[in-house]
Amino acid sequence: MINELKQKLLANFNDVQVNIPEDNRMTVNTKKESLLSLVSYLKNMGYNHFAMLSCVDWIDDKEFELIYIISAYPQDDEHYQDKEKKNILLKTRISRVKAKFITIISIFENAEPYEREIHEMFGIHFEGHPRLTPLMLERDYKIPPFRKDFDTNKYVENTFGKVPSIKERKEGKK
Repeated sequence: MINELKQKLLANFNDVQVNIPEDNRMTVNTKKESLLSLVSYLKNMGYNHFAMLSCVDWIDDKEFELIYIISAYPQDDEHYQDKEKKNILLKTRISRVKAKFITIISIFENAEPYEREIHEMFGIHFEGHPRLTPLMLERDYKIPPFRKDFDTNKYVENTFGKVPSIKERKEGKK
């Protein structure tokens, strides 16, 4: 089943690389221009469960990698079909400079909070998203806190003052 899906993807999309590292997982790398049509195609094939969106900061490459994980909902309580056992990881890369990508909310409505989180933590703007408002953070950051160039120590010192190290605290108690 998974090899059939691989062949269909390769036949219908010119710019995909498909790997099957495990029986229950497929990784599809694609250019950003094809991701939306690929997501829609897979949903139409019955992969109708959007599980999550994640992001990797490849700072040396000056890119972000967006990773969409989709699968199929179980249709029968007694027996899983082969399709229902597969997780598909869709990966695409975008520039870190003025990072933006198009929302997939029109295909999977439940992508909304994931895109908000990625926006807040990495600074990626999702075009067409209805409300990219803060989801978790209470403060504004010059650099979003999950980017690799975010300096946690500098942030803590600027926000909370000098926090003594464990060694400094032990020496102060003597």
